[in-house]
Amino acid sequence: MLPTQCLCTKLRRASRCVTRIYDEALADVGLNAAQFSLLRNLQRLQSPSISMLAEAMGLDRSTLGRNLRVVEGMGLVQLGGGADQRSREVLLSEAGRQVLERGAALWERAQQEVALRLGADKRAALMLLLDDLETID
Repeated sequence: MLPTQCLCTKLRRASRCVTRIYDEALADVGLNAAQFSLLRNLQRLQSPSISMLAEAMGLDRSTLGRNLRVVEGMGLVQLGGGADQRSREVLLSEAGRQVLERGAALWERAQQEVALRLGADKRAALMLLLDDLETID
């Protein structure tokens, strides 16, 4: 890789490296990190609207919509009725619950692997920095 002092480039590179670890860990359940994260957020929010889910995940609606179509096609979620497209509910299917259950230990293993590579002090510092970066507007 070319050396750089660009924050954006460094963050994107780091994100790709970390995502690769999660993607490899989740391969056995047929999901990537973004898809698994979407299902986990959906589980935590219990049938949110598309807009609520997008806001909770920090995604724009079009990105979430593309990701939802994939997991819906896999039978992991269902879109419920609503007054319009924005208010449609997203429901976790039984197959989605099963995938989450099977993938939980795989996700946790990836979490531990990254944490071990960083060490406790760097992980704690990174979490603080990421909290700050999430609120830059």
